[in-house]
Amino acid sequence: MSNYHIKHLEEYYKIYRKSVREPEVFWEKIAEENFTWYKKWDNVLEWDFKKPEVKWYQGAKLNITENCIDRHLSTKGNKTAILFEPNNPGEETQHITYNQLHERVNRFANVLKNEGLKKGDRVCIYLPMIPDLAVSVLACARIGAIHSVVFAGFSATALSTRINDSDCKIVITSDGSYRGNKTIDLKKIVDEALNDCAGVNSVLVAKRINSEVTMKEGRDKWLQPLLNNASSECEPEVMDAEDPLFILYTSGSTGKPKGMVHTTAGYMVYTAYTFKNVFNYKDDDIYWCTADIGWITGHSYIVYGPLTNGATTVMFEGVPSYPDYGRFWEIVEKHKITQFYTAPTAIRALAKEHLDYTTKHDLSSLKVLGSVGEPINEEAWHWYNDHIGKKKSPIVDTWWQTETGGILISPLPNITPTIPTYASLPLPGIQPCLMDEKGKEIIENQIDGRLCIKYPWPSIARTIWGNHQRYKETYFSAYKNKYFTGDGAMRNTIGYYRITGRVDDVIIVSGHNLGTAPIEDVINEHPAVAESAIVGFPHDVKGNALYGYVILKETGDENSFDKLRKEINQMITEHIGPIAKLNKIQFTPGLPKTRSGKIMRRILRKIAANETDNLGDTSTLLNPEIVQEIIDNSL
Repeated sequence: MSNYHIKHLEEYYKIYRKSVREPEVFWEKIAEENFTWYKKWDNVLEWDFKKPEVKWYQGAKLNITENCIDRHLSTKGNKTAILFEPNNPGEETQHITYNQLHERVNRFANVLKNEGLKKGDRVCIYLPMIPDLAVSVLACARIGAIHSVVFAGFSATALSTRINDSDCKIVITSDGSYRGNKTIDLKKIVDEALNDCAGVNSVLVAKRINSEVTMKEGRDKWLQPLLNNASSECEPEVMDAEDPLFILYTSGSTGKPKGMVHTTAGYMVYTAYTFKNVFNYKDDDIYWCTADIGWITGHSYIVYGPLTNGATTVMFEGVPSYPDYGRFWEIVEKHKITQFYTAPTAIRALAKEHLDYTTKHDLSSLKVLGSVGEPINEEAWHWYNDHIGKKKSPIVDTWWQTETGGILISPLPNITPTIPTYASLPLPGIQPCLMDEKGKEIIENQIDGRLCIKYPWPSIARTIWGNHQRYKETYFSAYKNKYFTGDGAMRNTIGYYRITGRVDDVIIVSGHNLGTAPIEDVINEHPAVAESAIVGFPHDVKGNALYGYVILKETGDENSFDKLRKEINQMITEHIGPIAKLNKIQFTPGLPKTRSGKIMRRILRKIAANETDNLGDTSTLLNPEIVQEIIDNSL
């Protein structure tokens, strides 16, 4: 991987200009010099955003697991590939070397073959953050089966929808999972889901919590005995560059979830390249991304990106608050973590707690801090920078999506000067632009627009499983010949991008377009506020008015609430202008969030508009009980 590292800002601009001027030459060189191929490509890129159709490295043959594992064995066989940190601090950490990972993946791949699985078949993986999850993903890729990982916190309904949509033949799960001081009965959820899934032939069950579970005769099998009896040799399936690698579901703003399809070669090249540069990865680093492999962040930056680079990647089973709020920092100290990648939601939650949780741990090993999942607000950025990075570890505020497969806009550590709340500059090969509502490109800076990408990059999702028309309508119909991200953004005078939130989170008040993210940033600066969410609701005069849901660091009474409402609106007036003042401010102990930490604004909008009759499925929320509490106390 010698041809990866960008060393300084001048070099970044030089590489970036070349990557945009000659994208095919740029991506061909990276693919050629850094990966193992059975056969080279006939054509680097063919694309047409009108259809939309994108093909990278056409005609190339490869297997991604050979690039993740086999090719490292001669030089790094005894190096830790996966470092597993269990939920319970008393349980022993596991160090799985590349040699051991090779054997485990091969055995698992042979188990899948023995179950009748063939290249192109779909496998649903519903596992907690244990090594079996990473191994099962790689085992599917080894034999050319398409993995569909469903986060092991989704409900039975959500699980069955995803199994049926992609017609999975096998489900891989466990008897249960640990989450903090709780245990969750995953097998029971799977059993319930499979009442509606006629296509599933077998369920492979890993033991994690050693609980009593019901095993259905002829369908359910304990995984470990099968692994013990399987061969440790498995030749990797020869895959075409454009063969699907995985399906990953992302919730649509309307309708059923979208099964984003990522293919093999382009995804591999892009995640490997971005991992190396965004995290400035060096050979002896210990890298930790706190996401779950059930999300794209876990696919790209726990499994595929790190392993293609021969890295040591940490898998953490637990939560940041168990056994106390110092758990993240205890792990950083214990394993001398060098790169730490987490979500603003986690940062804000930890920032609310006493500083003793951080100061008692040695965090001096940290070299790079990362943020992912949503734009990071300024207060959280500064807390992260001051107390975790000690003002010496650069923060990479990464912007990307399930659909993009990898990071598209991000600072490069010790290269890009950072500005809080700005994702900064596009990575090489990425050509962003801002569009106005009339479909015209915004050339000027300091103007809000809709973020689009003009040119394909290797890890762009190729389609929505079974529904290419929906893919076209969702991402390529708003702006001609451009991928529409669905996000609003602003570009400053030096060309840095700041993501202002989903475009459907832009609210038009009295003819003014107001992005919710900047208003929330201001509110979150108030010393009493922990977190906030803004939505619009219908208003007779303004068209829309603003409704704020605010979580306080400490509870108060109605008198203090009135005072706080005035102070919050005063701050908004000062920072943005009186047009952005909130008509209603509701103080609430929590906000409805998905398992990945995203606020479900759709629900908040309906409550604000007093349309609570049909809120849709709330069972997949992290905290479904909060919805009724917000309704009961709505203004």
